[in-house]
Amino acid sequence: MKPTKEDVLKQANAACKNTLMETLQIEIVDYTEDTLVAKMPVNSRVHQPDGVLHGGATAALAESVGSFASHIFLDTNEFFVRGLEITANHLKSVKSGYVYATASFIHKGRTTQLMDIRVTDDDDQLISLCKLSTITLPKKK
Repeated sequence: MKPTKEDVLKQANAACKNTLMETLQIEIVDYTEDTLVAKMPVNSRVHQPDGVLHGGATAALAESVGSFASHIFLDTNEFFVRGLEITANHLKSVKSGYVYATASFIHKGRTTQLMDIRVTDDDDQLISLCKLSTITLPKKK
């Protein structure tokens, strides 16, 4: 029996316990065959000193959602994923609410993956545009 979307999301969020994702309150909220969506609250925990979303927190959200997208589409008994490179272009600032990161595959190879990650605000305005490359490596037996 194939797990439901609700089951997959529950399992994915449970895997984030005691990690940076939990610290930043990142929650995986949706996925399709080629995308994964997560949200993160914008509050003082992720602000820079002048009260707007820190670019590093945005990059952490983007890398988390992109790496997790690669992770859920492979056999985790045999392989693990690591980020190779991330770029982030921050286009707009945010003071409160939520930001949503949608990771979409540009390339979904067996060894390397490339993701386009769009970070938007509650009004669906583009906040940051990121690219992430990941590598899938075999687990040692």
